[in-house]
Amino acid sequence: MNRTLRRSAVAVLAAAALALTGCAAAAENTPSPSATAKESAVSGELTVYAAASLSGAFDAIGEAFTAENPDVEFSPVYDGSSTLVTQILEGAPADVFASADEANMDKAADVAVDPTLFASNTLVIAVPAGNPGGVETLADLADVTTVLCAPEVPCGAASAKLLSAAGVTVDAASLEQNVTAVLTKVAASEADAGLVYATDVIGRDDVEVIVPDGADEVVNHYPIAALSDAPNSEAADAFVAFVLSEAGQKILADFGFGAP
Repeated sequence: MNRTLRRSAVAVLAAAALALTGCAAAAENTPSPSATAKESAVSGELTVYAAASLSGAFDAIGEAFTAENPDVEFSPVYDGSSTLVTQILEGAPADVFASADEANMDKAADVAVDPTLFASNTLVIAVPAGNPGGVETLADLADVTTVLCAPEVPCGAASAKLLSAAGVTVDAASLEQNVTAVLTKVAASEADAGLVYATDVIGRDDVEVIVPDGADEVVNHYPIAALSDAPNSEAADAFVAFVLSEAGQKILADFGFGAP
């Protein structure tokens, strides 16, 4: 995958040096720094299609991005990456796509411009508070009511890889289309356990977490790309650049994501 960052060209306004002549008219015509910044800011609606596991982090990133670009209306759409890429290929008016794995980004190869990895994530076992099923290891998932992501969803593909490596076969009570749905069922005690991303359980007190053996060997890498037919290509480029910036990476780290 091409990991080269696509950055839009940003014109830099050079202010003419004022001669110290005391000419008030010339001073009045000189653009102020705030005016220059306002002219340089992107604007319009920005629609970002992002994996469900990114919802908290991208809400925070969207808030920080619009603080710098107050004329942008940030409109995120969160769901399973496989669902999002299908919608994009069917013509959904998205500006940016952020996938929870490279496989689904690859499906969008014809419309994704220079996808770049920006984060990583691993799986954990989530159980309801109190762990009523007594789950301790991956092997226990075969003996309790377990919910998993569907295999076409990034968390489902990762779950299948993790379980296969451990030699565990699970007859899932349900196969969900995104990781949020798995966690919702576990938190509501509709299941004894589920495999979710480590980032999904940070700060939750309605579930408990078990880090299974081998989790560090199954890592999801997240790519992001502006789309070639983006309705707001300028804002799309600026948003991708912000996610990859030091500020964006710090927000992702605060939400538990690993480095790309």
